[in-house]
Parts: sequence; C-alpha cells; structure tokens
Amino acid sequence: MSSSNSSWFIYILKCSDDTLYTGITTDLDRRLDEHNNSPKGAKYTRIRRPLELVYSENSTDKSSASKREIEIKKLSRSQKLELIKS
Repeated sequence: MSSSNSSWFIYILKCSDDTLYTGITTDLDRRLDEHNNSPKGAKYTRIRRPLELVYSENSTDKSSASKREIEIKKLSRSQKLELIKS
C-alpha cells in the first residue's frame, strides 16, 4: 500500500489502570502490538499494559486524523466513554 492513499485511524486504548489513551496510526494491529509489547509504544502506555483497543475510526489523511485526535483528547472521560459506546 503506498503512503499516498493509505488510510489513517484514530484509536482509543483502554489501559490496565482503566485510563484511556488516544492516538493515530496507519496500522491498528501493528500499533496495538507496539503499545503492548515494544519500546515503540508511548511512554504513557508502557507502564499501563496490557492495553485493549476499545474504539477506532477511519480518516482520509494524517492532517484530518491529527485534528480528530485533538478533538477526542479534549473530550471529558465520560464523553469519550459515550463515543466508545456509540
């Protein structure tokens, strides 16, 4: 898959301490594996393993994915839980 037409994903992970982590990636499976098993995972998630993917949505490009990630990060925990349920 060429990078010019790859899709992006915005995702939310539930950490072992019940906190939520939001990020973006082009490969959900790889990124979840990195968060759970490698030093490439975010510093925040490395000490909160295991992690579970609880939400994802598609985006057409990195710019819109980043904007959506920021929108989600600004939500309260209860708003994020509502998003996950929807």
